[in-house]
This record gives sequence, structure tokens and C-alpha cells, in this order.
Amino acid sequence: MDDDTIAAIATPPGEGGVGVVRLSGPSSLAVAAAIFRPARPGPLRPYRLRYGHVVDPATGAAVDEALCAFMRGPRSFTREDVVEISCHGGPLPVQTTLALALVAGARLARPGEFTLRAFLSGRIDLTQAEATLDVVRAQTSAGLALAQAQLGGWLAREVRAARAGLMECLAYVTAVVDFPEDEVAPQDIGPQLRAGLATAAGLLAGADQGVIYRQGARAALVGRPNVGKSSLLNALLRADRAIVTPIPGTTRDTLEETANLGGIPVVLIDTAGIHDSADHVERLGVARARQALQGADLALLVLDAMVPVGPSDMAIAALTREKPTIIVWNKADAAPAAGPGCAQGPAIPAHIPALATVATSTITGAGIAEVAEAIIRALLGGAPLAAGQARLVSSPRHRDALQRAVDHLRAAADSWDAGRPVDLLAGDLTVALNALGEITGETVGDDLLDLIFSRFCIGK
Repeated sequence: MDDDTIAAIATPPGEGGVGVVRLSGPSSLAVAAAIFRPARPGPLRPYRLRYGHVVDPATGAAVDEALCAFMRGPRSFTREDVVEISCHGGPLPVQTTLALALVAGARLARPGEFTLRAFLSGRIDLTQAEATLDVVRAQTSAGLALAQAQLGGWLAREVRAARAGLMECLAYVTAVVDFPEDEVAPQDIGPQLRAGLATAAGLLAGADQGVIYRQGARAALVGRPNVGKSSLLNALLRADRAIVTPIPGTTRDTLEETANLGGIPVVLIDTAGIHDSADHVERLGVARARQALQGADLALLVLDAMVPVGPSDMAIAALTREKPTIIVWNKADAAPAAGPGCAQGPAIPAHIPALATVATSTITGAGIAEVAEAIIRALLGGAPLAAGQARLVSSPRHRDALQRAVDHLRAAADSWDAGRPVDLLAGDLTVALNALGEITGETVGDDLLDLIFSRFCIGK
């Protein structure tokens, strides 16, 4: 870990009530003393907020009123001396304060370097470091709950406990392999292998759901012109975001808005009606609709319940063949009770599978909640997150590491049960342990650390 002092603006750019410049490192207090003048003379005391002014040491001119807090290491986030100077929240006060700190001996922090120092000092493990960023980026209360739970350390504790038991297995196997001439007391490591496998498999079981809550998903609304895609978007958003008119072809481009559906941030993509057109602009809109469908995680195939399914509907349905699809029969309030085009009428052929079929009316609001519920269940593959249940693996990196651990632990357990040579078992155990260590940071390389922390903002 670097032993120099870093500085950065810790608050978002733009105007705000307060802007914070953060310093961390052995010279933090000296840098602060050079650019901050307390209203009452005297040194900065740890964990006390002092009022004063940021000043330019070269001229003595005051730059801004400010509050200054000093946290002495190791009782700080980075376990180093940390100073935070809270200025007025305009761009110029915080940028000027940062510039003065750099002149006084600090250097500009790299992205995520404050959190990286907390990790390298042992203040937090890698799961907690990543959870710090997840807290900042959470878009829903469910995503925030998952991030806060991981920040509390539950995942690291589960992984470390499993890893400790597996390390004992590896120690025994290594002794048998390295010292065959010695008498190593026989030991049945089968139960420990199965226990480690059960823990890793249990964590992996909920990872797909956790990743959805953390990262969200994309759902494309597709269909012919004037079937009510824009009206459905507005109904799901509970806001008039898309322009709606009776004129077919009103939507000529994709429109993306994020809705909180059951705690999942779902990007709803309103698309132009897919049809053949001689109009150049409409053709561009149709092309973008096809692109949006290709990049979506889920398709909402919107049909007009007032008219029978036609060849154009079937052509669009064929485009959704490779996507999880929900069929939405819109305008059900105006459809005949048993007419040919209503939800009880002809179904989409079986080769276009649908996860759910919902009849809706964007005029009365009927069926809108059912569409939202169908989206949630389609994305989660089952029931949504239970109230108070926030212990789900939510990082794709963790999920991939757990998958490798499960695969090799299963192979190791099967080898042990089958009485195969223990040197083969040792290889699988080593790979599994390394995979679990990647989650907490115990076996992570510098390249991966650089990649993880490069995603942070500079002041975090």
C-alpha cells in the first residue's frame, strides 16, 4: 500500500448544499493545517468538528467557510489519518480546496483508492469493498438492503467458515500425498467436503436472483403500431412519459425509462411499431425496435384484444422466440367478451412460448399490476425476495467464483467417495479454495483488484 497522502472530492459534481474534500494518509493533518484556519486557534482534535475557513497559504486569502473533521488512524475508514473538509457545495469552492490540498503535499487519489486502502489495511474484506459501491449505486430499496447486508459481512463470514473446513481437508490430503512413507492417521474428510459443498451450493442457489436485484433487467415492449405499447409503458411507470395518440406510428424511436417493479430496477423500452413502411424515419424506428428486442432480457409482446391475431402479429411473435416472453392483450376493456381477438380467443402458436398471458386495459388500469407481477416472476424465476430476506449473493463475480467452487468441490467429494487417488482430490480442493478466496480477497491478484476498484468514483 502506498504511504503517501491522497486527496479527492468525495461529493458529486455540480451544485449542492455541501461539498466534501477528503484526505487520507500520514500527512493528512499537516495538509489540513496548511489550508484550514479554525475560527478559534488551536490544533485539530480527533473526532471533533471545527468551524473555520479554507485559505490559500500563499496569499492568506480566505477561499470559503468550512467545517473540518479529523479522524486519527486506525479509527478511520482507511485505518490511516483521515481529514474531511466540508465546503459550500458549488464546483469552485471544492475544486479550489482540492487544488490547495494538492499544492500542500497531497496527490490526487485514483478511482476507488480510499476503499482500496481500507481493504489493504484489513479494515474491510473484498466483499465489503464491493458492497460499498453497491450501496452508492443501489436503485431500489431491495438492492440497497442486499448491499447493506453484504457490507455487514455476512457473505465473508459464510465463505470463510466454509473455507476453513476445506483447508483442514486439504492439509490432510497434502500430508498423505507428501509423506506416503509416514503413518498419517486415517481421517474421513467426506462430511467436511460435503459441508463445504452445501454452503457454496446454497450461496449459489440464490445468486441469479441477487444479480437481478443488483443489476436490474431490460424489458422491450414490442408489437404492431397502435396496439398500446406507449400506453402500457406509461401505466407501468405511473407517469405520462411516452406520447400517446390514436395515430399509428406515433412512436418512431425507442424510449427507455426505469421502473421499480418489486424491488427490481427494470428498464422498460418502448419501441416503434414493427411493420413494413416506405417512410425512411419509420424504417429506422423499426430497426431500432429490433435492436432493442435483441438486447433485452425479457419481451412484452403487446397485442390488440379488439382484433384477431394477424400475420404481422405472428411475424413479430416469431422475433421473440429466443426471449422469455409475456403476452399482453391490451384494450381488453373494449374487446367483445368472446370475440376472436380477446384474451380468450386464438392463442399464439406453441412454438412461440409465453411465460404468462395477461389481459389489460390502460384506460381502466385493469391487468397492469398483473403485468408487473408477471415481469417480476419471469425475471426471478419464481417468488420475489421475501420481506426482510437480504442474504443473497448479488455480484456476478461472486456467482462465477461460487460456480467454480461448487464444480470442483463436487468432483472432490465424488473422488473421495469413490476412493480415487487423493492427489486428484487435492487438485480440485485447491481450485475450489482459490475460487472461494477470490470472493473475500484472500487469493485475489493485483489485476483483479485494479479492475474492481477502477469502477469506483475517485473520491470513494
